[in-house]
Amino acid sequence: MELNIIEKTCQKRGINNTAFKSEEQDQIYIDVNSAAETAEDVQKMSEEREKSMLEKKMEAVQGYLAEHRGQIHLFIRLVLVAGCVAMVIAACILNFNRAVGLLVLSLVTVFFLVWDWTMERYGDRLWEQLSPIRDLLSRNWFWIRWCIYMSVLVAVVCWLALDTAQRGTRQLMSFFGLLLFIFLIALFSKHPFRWSPQTLLSGIGLQFVAGLLTLRTTFGLQALEWLGKQAETFMAFTDAGSQFVFGDSYKDHFFAFQVMPIVVFISSIISILYCIGFMQWLICKLGFIMHVVMGTSPTESMAAAGNIFLGQSETPLLIKPYLSELTLSELHAVMTGGFASISGSILGAFISFGIEASHLLTASLMSAPASLAIAKTFWPETEKTAAISEHDLKLNKGESKNVLEAASQGAGCAVRVVASIVVNVISFMALLAFLNAILSWLGGMFDCPQLSFALICSYVFMPISFMMGVSWEDSFIVAELLGIKTFLNEFVAYQNLSELIKRRKAGGPEYVNDVKQYISVHSETIATYALCGFSNFASLGMAIGGMSALAPDRRSDISSCGLRSLIAGSVSCLMTACIAGILYIPDVQCPQFLSTEFSNANVTSSTQLVTCCTLLYNSVSVFEPWNVTAGEGFSQSSLRGCCTLTPPTHFNCSSVF
Repeated sequence: MELNIIEKTCQKRGINNTAFKSEEQDQIYIDVNSAAETAEDVQKMSEEREKSMLEKKMEAVQGYLAEHRGQIHLFIRLVLVAGCVAMVIAACILNFNRAVGLLVLSLVTVFFLVWDWTMERYGDRLWEQLSPIRDLLSRNWFWIRWCIYMSVLVAVVCWLALDTAQRGTRQLMSFFGLLLFIFLIALFSKHPFRWSPQTLLSGIGLQFVAGLLTLRTTFGLQALEWLGKQAETFMAFTDAGSQFVFGDSYKDHFFAFQVMPIVVFISSIISILYCIGFMQWLICKLGFIMHVVMGTSPTESMAAAGNIFLGQSETPLLIKPYLSELTLSELHAVMTGGFASISGSILGAFISFGIEASHLLTASLMSAPASLAIAKTFWPETEKTAAISEHDLKLNKGESKNVLEAASQGAGCAVRVVASIVVNVISFMALLAFLNAILSWLGGMFDCPQLSFALICSYVFMPISFMMGVSWEDSFIVAELLGIKTFLNEFVAYQNLSELIKRRKAGGPEYVNDVKQYISVHSETIATYALCGFSNFASLGMAIGGMSALAPDRRSDISSCGLRSLIAGSVSCLMTACIAGILYIPDVQCPQFLSTEFSNANVTSSTQLVTCCTLLYNSVSVFEPWNVTAGEGFSQSSLRGCCTLTPPTHFNCSSVF
């Protein structure tokens, strides 16, 4: 018993000793940690003592800057704005005419900055205040909409009738061609009775308004010519890099060493604008206009606006987060926009060929609403679209951290584009030569050795060319260009068009061995608009592959939309060409042309000659049957020459001789 008590006592003491030992160890650890922390504090205090007075002041300045960062940024912006205003005022004082361009750009920039600031702060409040007007419009929108449609239709028909009476009947042919293309698209629509009249008519209306402003108004023509000259001047800076890399003889290899560097340069510039946010801002503004006017979804509207500046491979990146949620109709619209337009970098290459920059810029702008109008008619919306508002839509901003990285990345991306262009042009030109050799060999067996791919295309696409408003004698040549663009490549087509332009400007004979050497200015313009797009079979594979890589889960849907979107993109370009044919008036110096033409011994009838004679007849004043006077700078000898070739109907030419 006593032994048990002793054992229990010893056990208790052992436990107490163990506990005491553990407490001692914990206390030792705490003391060690405290000593370490104290040593660190002492080291920090010693380091702070060792800091110089300059370092302390620098830290104080950095703290002050971090604390007042907002005020400092505001001050810097105010200084920059004041400097820009002072620069514009000084430029206007020194030479106002020279500073008009700078003044206009400054005013436009200020307007949009103020607009964005106002909408950001007061947009929701203004939208609420306008609710009574919106309710009134929504209740009567059906009748208001049809009244607008009928008024616009009557105005267009009256304008066409009056304008055609002065300019000739070729504009009517372009107008009927436009109606024909719309009818065919509606007839072969995926859902013929589900397309929206608002989208179709408003898209054509936006096209017409853009063309009217740029092709018929004095201000629009001057602004467009100014933009074209600025674009040509801007692209000329590429010569500095080309000359440095390839030497002084770089112009001897025009396509490789002068055209392709333009693609690299413009791609780098677009990447910089993309990095600083300007490109997204501009695309959002244009996309918002189409979204409101045409009633299309925000995603497809932004994609259509992006195609004005970006290529068919880059535009889907803008809406990459939303690609998986798009309906089949929206996917079709996005792909159609890529086929109906060209990228800014490729546009620069076409300008270097000698194609009019003003027409290429106008075609790029007009093709955006045209692609949406035709796409939503050819494949109408039958599904419920994702609930994404224009305010919630966020465009992809890219991966560049700064401007230098963006410039380098843009140039690097252009390498793939340049390589693709070069290999495609080489392969297609070789295939075309091979195909022509085979066709000539086969044609020789049937006494037709002149059979070629271009000849086949001229007969297949001639009705389309003629319906766009091209004259009969030029329609076969323009049809060849359309066939080459559709089955081969738009680069090859524009190269052939540039050769025709050079021959016309050289002033050589129009026919050599009964073969037409060039076409009229009006036909050149229509061809320029019709060719301005990536709608060819080579681009079809690139479009399907590029979008499938961004949205692998929609691969089958994207493939199913491919062929219809290619057709819709081609028709969009043809519609743009028809509107250009309606609105464009060639700036031909007819008095000088007729004087030069009738001074030759042999005068042959041509499209330009007939056009100038028509303008001459419109300027004639008939005072009496024997008193006929030509005006607007035309001479009586030119009047006699025109009377010999194409006698007029509204006065008698016998009094002229």
